[in-house]
Amino acid sequence: MIRKLMNCIGEYKKEIILTPLFVAFETAFDVIIPFLMAILIDNGINKGDSKVIIEIGILLIVSAFIAMYCGAKAGTYAAKSTSGFAKNLRKKIYYNVQDFSFSNIDKFSTSSIVTRHTTDINNIQMSFQMIIRMAIRAPLMIVFSLIMAFFINIKLASIFLIAVPILGLGLYFIATTAHPIFEKAIKIYDDLNSAVEENVKGIRVVKSFVTENKEMKKFYKTSDKIYKEFMKAEKLVALNDPLMQITVSTIIVLISWFGGKEIIVGGLTTGEFTSLVSYTMQILMSLMMLSMVLVTIMISRASAERIVEILDEKSDLTSKENAIKEVKDGSIIFENVNFSYVKDVNKLCLKNVDLKINSGETIGIIGGTGSSKSTLVQLIPRLYDVTTGIIKVGGVNVKDYDLKSLRNQVAMVLQKNVLFSGTIKENLRWGNEKATDAELIKACKLAQANEFISNFPEGYNTYIEQGGSNVSGGQKQRICIARALLKKPKILILDDSTSAVDTKTDILIRKAFSEEIPNTTKIIIAQRISSVQDADKIIVLDNGEINGIGTHEELLSSNEIYKEVFFSQMKGGED
Repeated sequence: MIRKLMNCIGEYKKEIILTPLFVAFETAFDVIIPFLMAILIDNGINKGDSKVIIEIGILLIVSAFIAMYCGAKAGTYAAKSTSGFAKNLRKKIYYNVQDFSFSNIDKFSTSSIVTRHTTDINNIQMSFQMIIRMAIRAPLMIVFSLIMAFFINIKLASIFLIAVPILGLGLYFIATTAHPIFEKAIKIYDDLNSAVEENVKGIRVVKSFVTENKEMKKFYKTSDKIYKEFMKAEKLVALNDPLMQITVSTIIVLISWFGGKEIIVGGLTTGEFTSLVSYTMQILMSLMMLSMVLVTIMISRASAERIVEILDEKSDLTSKENAIKEVKDGSIIFENVNFSYVKDVNKLCLKNVDLKINSGETIGIIGGTGSSKSTLVQLIPRLYDVTTGIIKVGGVNVKDYDLKSLRNQVAMVLQKNVLFSGTIKENLRWGNEKATDAELIKACKLAQANEFISNFPEGYNTYIEQGGSNVSGGQKQRICIARALLKKPKILILDDSTSAVDTKTDILIRKAFSEEIPNTTKIIIAQRISSVQDADKIIVLDNGEINGIGTHEELLSSNEIYKEVFFSQMKGGED
């Protein structure tokens, strides 16, 4: 786990090395200062030697300035290296997520991926900064101070050897007990982010149904869970303070008691006693510092495990070596295809699908909710892999294609149309970033979007809010269709993507497709039979199986499901 995270240090190796180096120098000069104070008191002040006072005073000032300079440099390098480390880690996670297949994304919720990009990385960044500074400074301070303490007085310095194991055992108990609770609490953050994301996205629905109080209760319930779990962990971590205070107080009392006796009998000078007290405080402050580092590591360990889980996840859809990069045409063949989202042959969404579509044909797909219409078309650009069977595009197994090349030739307008924040032009150029203004207008005319876009005050430079919240559902669908057309694909899939437009506009879109892109294979999933009745072939899906294939007239005379849907819609129209 640590090795995977350390791979993200990248170009900040120099800063990572310099930080502990400057920390070591800072610590060394901090430890020298009490020793110089002892000399100043014993040989300067007590003896009234002004020369010693001046010389040692200058050394003290120089040591203090060097320690301050080293501390400032260590802080600068630490900030740069940890921020860079976090940046590289975010980049690595984000890039890895971009390679995920739909099944990989299904494994992690959106809110969980967002939490790992934000809260978890912030935890690791804070922990990393403490490790390269405090976790270096504290042990060095303890070691240096102990050496100096033993150099001054072995008997009194031996008291520290009793305190260290007691604190070590106490901190070990706290760490091992609190870690599982922190781990559980961080996972609940996923649920919290999910609740916030869902509420903000659906805020119009929440307000229209006046369910603000219900949503607030749901948020409070999840937030309260996090509070309770962190309280459990913090109660354990809080034991660290009294443990430290008792140990610190005990050592100070013992040093004062035995140190006072040593001064009386002449075994210890006033300056040496003063420096011993300083070393006592340095050692105990370093132990407290280590305990803080330990608590931070406890919290970040759970975050680190979640980060590595994302980094370890590999896409189950990859391109072969020497994969084919050219799609010959838009012909599609399904050969005995079965598919399960959970990769279980006993839980199939699609069963025994055999289908042949010629290049340039217009295919309609209808079926009830849950009949796997969307699932069927998502297998064509290999958004998922078949469980068994073969799908061929342009006469070649989709698994033999380079993924990017295949998907560039298959344009999909999904049920949930997504527009991104930016201008209409910027959204359209997702289909072709090099498209000219003339090409944008042509695609929008085919999608019946040019008229309403031209009526906007800013035209094609109109800013689209995140998710396309400032345009209507029908407008959003038509912009998404235009965006797909700009890819100039060999296969165009419209997954119920004209449901929000009126019948007249739907007819105009289909007519434009027929006249302007006759060589493109067009697959239209629709609820309205009027949207597919002119198709070359119509596929009727029922419970994941093909119930019928034929033209509108053929299915009206031979397929019960098609007839039932047609006449129910006709009756609705008459009513």
